[in-house]
Amino acid sequence: MHDSNPTSAPGAPREVLGACPHDCPDTCSLVTTVQDGVAIRVAGNPAHPHTGGVLCTKVSRYPERTYHPERVLHPLKRTGPKGSGQFERVSWEAALTDIARRLGAIAARGPDAAQAIQPYSYAGTMGLVQSESMASRFFHALGASFLHRSICATAGGEGLAQTLGGKVGMRVEFFAEAKLILIWGSNSITSNLHFWRYAQLAKRNGAKLICIDPRKSETADKCHEHIALLPGTDAALALAVMHELIVHDWLDHDYLERHTLGWDALRERALQWPPARAAAVCGISAEQIASLARDYGACQQRGEPAAIRLNYGMQRVHGGGNAVRAVACLPALIGAWRHRAGGLLLSSSGSFAPDKTALQRPDLLAGRTPRTINMVTIGDDLLRPASPTWGPAIEALVVYDSNPVAVAPESAKVAAGFAREDLFTVVLEHFQTDTADYADYILPATTQLEHWDIHTSYGHTDVLLNRPAIAPRGEAKPNTQIFRELAAHMGLTDPCFAETDEALCRAAFGASVDFELLLRQGFAPQALPEAPFAQGGFPTPSGRCEFFSTRLQAQGLDALPSYVPNHEAAGTSAAYPLAMISPPARNFLNSSFVNVASLQESEGEPILEIHASDAQVRAIQSGDVVRVFNRRGEYRCKAVVSARARPGVVNGLGVWWRKLGLAGTNVNQLTSQALTDMGQGPTFYDCLVEVAGVPALR
Repeated sequence: MHDSNPTSAPGAPREVLGACPHDCPDTCSLVTTVQDGVAIRVAGNPAHPHTGGVLCTKVSRYPERTYHPERVLHPLKRTGPKGSGQFERVSWEAALTDIARRLGAIAARGPDAAQAIQPYSYAGTMGLVQSESMASRFFHALGASFLHRSICATAGGEGLAQTLGGKVGMRVEFFAEAKLILIWGSNSITSNLHFWRYAQLAKRNGAKLICIDPRKSETADKCHEHIALLPGTDAALALAVMHELIVHDWLDHDYLERHTLGWDALRERALQWPPARAAAVCGISAEQIASLARDYGACQQRGEPAAIRLNYGMQRVHGGGNAVRAVACLPALIGAWRHRAGGLLLSSSGSFAPDKTALQRPDLLAGRTPRTINMVTIGDDLLRPASPTWGPAIEALVVYDSNPVAVAPESAKVAAGFAREDLFTVVLEHFQTDTADYADYILPATTQLEHWDIHTSYGHTDVLLNRPAIAPRGEAKPNTQIFRELAAHMGLTDPCFAETDEALCRAAFGASVDFELLLRQGFAPQALPEAPFAQGGFPTPSGRCEFFSTRLQAQGLDALPSYVPNHEAAGTSAAYPLAMISPPARNFLNSSFVNVASLQESEGEPILEIHASDAQVRAIQSGDVVRVFNRRGEYRCKAVVSARARPGVVNGLGVWWRKLGLAGTNVNQLTSQALTDMGQGPTFYDCLVEVAGVPALR
C-alpha cells in the first residue's frame, strides 16, 4: 500500500510515493519503503512508465545520503575564520533572530540598499515548492537583487526558443521507434538513463545509434559510431550536414515550404560549409561528416524516423546558443517532425505550465525592479565595489539548493569573494560543503524524503508529486519553512507566508492537473500530441520552425545559425595547447553525492583523462599526479591515460568538492566566467589548459 503519513503506527513496512529531486532529465517516480519511521529502501516506481522500476545508482543510495553521519541536523554558527569549517551549535531562535537582524538592517536603508541582499540557488532540488516558491516570496518582499539562474542551460534554452519557440520537442518514449538516433553532447548512460532504455530498444529493433561527443563516453562505447569532434565545433558540423542534405537533395521540400521560415537564407549559409571546411574546424574527417549526412538523409529518402537527443554539454561554450540553433534546424530539413519518432529533444520543460506567479508572488515587489546578478559571474560580482551604475556591493548572501564555491566557474575568485569578512552569508544545506564552510550560519534543510514537493521534468512530460516519507531528522526544516520563519522574524505579515507546503503543491498547477491522481499514483501524464509539429504549429511568433529569427535580428545578433568559435579555441594558445572539458563523474550529480561513501569509493579520486599521444610528449603515465593549469589557476589530480580522451582534449571529470581535492581545489579553478553567445550562460567546456607532471608526487 502507498501511505503518506510518516508517523503511522510501528509494524509492517509501508511504501510512500515520491519523486527524484535532482537535476536530471529523467525525474523518476520513487517508492520509499519505511519501517518504524525509518526509510530502509528507495526504489523506482514500477507503475510509472518512464521510471519502470529502475533508478540510477546514485538515487538508489538515497537512504545512505539521508542518514549520513555527517548530515547537518542543527543550526550552526561560525566560530573560526571563513573557510575554516569551524562552527558551534545554536538554537533556531538564536540563528533566525540574528539573521533577521542582519538582513533587516540592510533592507531598512531603502530599496537601493536592499539590492545588497543576494539569493543564490539553482537545482539542488528541482521541485517547484522547495526551490522558488516561499524563497522567492521572501526575497521579493525584501526587494533583494534578482538572480539570473544561468549556470546550466540558458544558452541551449535560448537557442531552442529562437528556433522552435520554446523548450519543446519530441516525446522521449517515441525514441524507441526511431531508425536513426543521434545522441549529441550527451552521456546518456550516466545522465539520462531512462532515455537510454528507449534508445536500446530502438537499437534492438535495427536502429543505428551515433554518438557525437568530444569524449569517448560510456554511451559512445555502446553506439555504432562515435564522432569525436573538438569542443565547441558542433555548429560547424551541423552546417556541414545541411550542406550535404542540400547538394544531394535529401530534403523534404514540402515541409520546408509549409512549416519553416528563412529557408533560402539558411540554404545559402549552409552551402558555405562543405565537409572539408567543417572537418578542419571540428578536428574530424570529411568522410565522417559525409557519412553522418548520408545516414540522416537516408531516413528522409526511405520515409523513416530520425531522432536527435541533444543534451546540455554541447552548449557550455561561447557559441552554445548558435550550436543548438543549428542542430535544431536539422529535423525540419528532412521532415523528421512528421513522425512521432522523429525530430529532436533537448528539453521538454516547455510542455509544462505551472502557475509560477501564484507560487512566487512577484506582486510582493510592489513595483520595485531590483538589479539582476548572473550566477555564473558570482566570483567577480562578490569582489565588485559599489558603483552608481551597478549599485551597492553585495553585503549579504543567502545560498540554498547550490554549492557555488565548488560548482561556479573560476572558483579562486568565488572562494575569495566568500571569504570577505564583511560579507554576511547564510547557507541552507544537508552537509558542510565547500560553500557551507564559508557561512556565518548553516541552517539544516530537509532531504526529499522529509518534505512535500511537486515536480515537472525536462526529459518527459509527466507531473510528479513528492510526499514526505519520514519525519525531518534532527532539527532539519524544509526550505519553505525556513523562509516562513525568517519572514516572521523580519515582521513580514502577508498571509502568503502562512501557506502550507501541501497548499503550494496544489496551487502549482491548479485545476490543470488532477491532484487526487497525483496523491493516488504519484504522477499525472499530460494530454499532449504524439507528433507535436507534424503539421507545423511551432510555438514561435510565425508558427514555423524559424531558421531566420527576427527576434535575434532586433537584438543586433545574427538572425541565422552560425559557427561561433570558442573564447579559447583549440590551437590558439602556445602556452595552453590542450582543450579541457569537465563532464560529470558517473557516480556524482554536479556536486551532490560526492560525500556518499559508497559512491565516492566507486568513483575513486579526482582524475584527468588524457590521450596517450598527449601524455607521451609530457612524460605522463596513468597514476601520476599532474598539474592542470592556465592563467586562472592550478588544479592537481591523478592522470589516467585513456582512449576516452581524444588527442588535443583532456577530460577533467567533476565536480568534486574542493576540500576533497589533492590541493584543496577542483576543476573549476580553471574554468572561466566568460558567457555564451546568447542566454548569458556558462562556458565550462570552453577552456584551454596545459598539463605537467609533479615529479615528487608520482
